[in-house]
Amino acid sequence: MVEVPIETATADRMAVRGSTPAASMSRVALPCADLVATIDFFCNELGFQLNNIWPADSPARAIVSLPGLQLELRLDPVADPLVAGRIIVVSDDSFDRGIRSMSAPNGTFVEIIRSAPELDVPPLQSSFVVSRLDDDSSWITGRAGMRYRDLIPDRLGGRFISSHIEILDGGPVPDYVHFHDVRFQMIFCARGWVEVVYEDQGEPFVLHAGDCVLQPTKIRHRVLNASPGLEVVEVGCPAEHLTTRDHDIELPTGLLRPDRDFAGQRFVRHVAVDADYGPWRASGMVCRDSGIGAATFGLAQAVVARPTVADDGDVVGPVVHHGEFLQLFVLGGQATMHVDGRGVVPLQRATSVVVPAGEQFSLSEISEDFEVLDISL
Repeated sequence: MVEVPIETATADRMAVRGSTPAASMSRVALPCADLVATIDFFCNELGFQLNNIWPADSPARAIVSLPGLQLELRLDPVADPLVAGRIIVVSDDSFDRGIRSMSAPNGTFVEIIRSAPELDVPPLQSSFVVSRLDDDSSWITGRAGMRYRDLIPDRLGGRFISSHIEILDGGPVPDYVHFHDVRFQMIFCARGWVEVVYEDQGEPFVLHAGDCVLQPTKIRHRVLNASPGLEVVEVGCPAEHLTTRDHDIELPTGLLRPDRDFAGQRFVRHVAVDADYGPWRASGMVCRDSGIGAATFGLAQAVVARPTVADDGDVVGPVVHHGEFLQLFVLGGQATMHVDGRGVVPLQRATSVVVPAGEQFSLSEISEDFEVLDISL
């Protein structure tokens, strides 16, 4: 499979890296039973140029090209369409004219995609989701060797993803400069510490337990080092989004631009030890605000709440929300959650609960060290 932007690809970008010289060009060989018809298709339908054709008296091979891609068409009277290849061509023009895919006379399947695909945020499918940290918890190894625990397996129809992420071994993290195409994304450090660096946000810094960041769409960043047993909670919308490695930028950039606009959001670094507490959703608990609400202009909120009740016999609530998303992730201590129509949910460290809009709940038997991360959109 070959992906080639029609207008933006360059020979350098398509060059084979490593032992091959930087100026080399990749070439893909495709069999075809009708050489003339296949040349006409690639040149007339897709805008390829005919570079070479031989032998002159009975052509059997031809090279056609776009910037960054060469195809060598090879005459084969019994060519099998099943081995004729698949090419992804990036073209806003073809896409805007309603062309999504085409098949060449030799059987090569050509898929047309946009050079900058629009962010797809699926419709919300609300559900009540409880995830507990226990011996049966499912951890999988993801990018850069990090271990992921899926906190919302049904992804609410593909609209949201929430992951409990851990790095068991401390030290340097094999990450690279990258960015995400997202509507919303935040990282909360639940245990340990992690050193990170962000585009135009100064030198690398350390997130300690209780700290968090808002990662606006497409901000370049990199994870550098982590403590043994690091745990973070990552929440994003939509659930499936593109992660792109940036080979060109180096971090840090040497700039400090805290007010830089990233598609309508600003970067936020929340430091727990510097935070003040104010009222939570219900009396009996207070919370510290991460600043994500202001930086997203009201799209999202993230606070950390703790009790002020005199003893564990007090009840906090009832609480109800009317947004599209509410997740509670227990950072420490314990409590009992009572959800109307659903019964009782014991809350302990690393328990996650997603509550649909309009459903009412309350908290009781709250320990003095109870602390919960409250994320909403």
